[in-house]
Amino acid sequence: MALSIPIMKSLIDVAMGREEADLVIKGCLVMDVFCGKLERKDVAIKNGYVAALGHDFIAKNVISLQKGYVLPGFIDAHIHIESSMLHPVEFAKAVLPRGTTAVISDPHEIANVAGNKGIEYMLLETEGLPVDFFFTVPSCVPATKDFETAGAVLDTEHIADWLTHPRVVGLGEVMNYPGVINGDEELLRKIYTALSVGKRVDGHAPGLIGEPLCAYCSTGIASDHECTHLQEAEDKLKRGMYIMIREGSTAKNMAALLPLVRAYGVSRFMMVSDDRHPDDLVEDGHVDELLRKAVYMGLPPNIAVRMVTFNPAFYFNLRRRGAVAPGYIADIVVVEDLKRFFPLYVIKNGKVVAERRKLLIDLCKLHHVDLPIFKVRLPEKPFRVEAKGRRIRVIGVIPEEIVTEHLVEEALIKGGEVVADPERDILKIAVVERHKGTGNVGVGFVKGLGIKGGAIASSVAHDSHNIVVVGDNDRDMEVAVKHIVSVNGGLTVVVDGHPKLTLELPIGGLMSDKSLNYVASRTKELKAYTKGMGAIPENPFMALSFLALPVIPKLKITDKGLVDVERFSFVDLFV
Repeated sequence: MALSIPIMKSLIDVAMGREEADLVIKGCLVMDVFCGKLERKDVAIKNGYVAALGHDFIAKNVISLQKGYVLPGFIDAHIHIESSMLHPVEFAKAVLPRGTTAVISDPHEIANVAGNKGIEYMLLETEGLPVDFFFTVPSCVPATKDFETAGAVLDTEHIADWLTHPRVVGLGEVMNYPGVINGDEELLRKIYTALSVGKRVDGHAPGLIGEPLCAYCSTGIASDHECTHLQEAEDKLKRGMYIMIREGSTAKNMAALLPLVRAYGVSRFMMVSDDRHPDDLVEDGHVDELLRKAVYMGLPPNIAVRMVTFNPAFYFNLRRRGAVAPGYIADIVVVEDLKRFFPLYVIKNGKVVAERRKLLIDLCKLHHVDLPIFKVRLPEKPFRVEAKGRRIRVIGVIPEEIVTEHLVEEALIKGGEVVADPERDILKIAVVERHKGTGNVGVGFVKGLGIKGGAIASSVAHDSHNIVVVGDNDRDMEVAVKHIVSVNGGLTVVVDGHPKLTLELPIGGLMSDKSLNYVASRTKELKAYTKGMGAIPENPFMALSFLALPVIPKLKITDKGLVDVERFSFVDLFV
């Protein structure tokens, strides 16, 4: 982004003392993300840019502090806004006072529901907000060709059109890694199209190592946020990838991967949230929480800060961002210390927008786009499983991971049917197609959720976002699905045939039209209610949402049946 000549002249004149600054921050230590040093300098800001670092600037306005640290505004390099279940305006209200001034979002959730109209909606709703929303255009809509029913398809021509948008910075996570390795031409065309216009291509290849990893990287895919183990991340680093260390509401990989940063240096690492739920945003924060955790785990503050400022800006070619330096956009966070990262001031484009976690500006919704409604056709007894054997495949939930185990268990058979066995924590799970009214219902079993005495259901089910439901009896499961349809999307708990608690998500079945505080409060209530039902994960809805994602190992379920992700093929429920 080139500066205009008049702005250049004004920055020069402020730096030389010939013109007064719009704002000067005095008395703080400034974080130099290039050298990793702190220096006590005043920061002069003019026309939304940092003009100079020094002393004795003349200014219209001054922030003078006895102590504090001046950091660049925080950047989350990989997040799905839809997974916060918040309208983008409410998301901005949550993260801006915490110091987040930019995010790179992959809108593949809403694109799988509504295609181009979904991407258009996200761009429209984020235009002009004081958090800069950049996007990667989804590469895998649907996530797989044959394993599930999605609401839309994005082909290479659609992607090429979106890549010309000034706020689209790359191709979103290429999660169909078997397709890449097997040379799927349509997928390779998408990658080539992004690279040919100088845009980044993000990766998504959990567990991939060795020759398959080389094949994957050879296409120009440059990053991965799915590493769960140190050796996997090291192998990807050695093959030239940037490593996005994820610490979200469900998947938490920071503790496992931070030793790699200490061993190899900071230049090719970022910290990202990927998915962040509203109650976590309210209670714990956003990128500021990642910084607190990283420093608590022993990472030096200067390294942690660079991973959420300059590194994401450099990786995505966001020029003049990610540093407090002359000519850089004045997106700045002044924090109290480098342990808690409590934001005293947040400055966006040179203007103070938040003070001590309080937003100082008004944000309102701007536009609305009509999104698809639910089309569900349930067959009679949709979740009945006829006993065709005594041993069944069971999806094994792993705490704080989105990968699963592929278990084989003895079936509980009653009246010729396989039923849930809550005493052994083996529950029935189903995915109901909701985009085209096909009547598809995939039914299986899951272990590790702990729910007893009812059912829970959600229209947030990555990535096709059909309705996913789990329970210990078919009646409550069916009521839960029908209730989700009646409110046009959401999360619900059903006990004894009656919905007990629901968070409605009418925007594509993914996002609420209510306030941040309402959504956060209702999410907490849902967590508390399901904990009373015996739920093992802290957030069983978040855990449930990933059980329908057939590109994350090992065993998953879609509206078409059970998928062995390692073999990338359907498998029978019975062994």
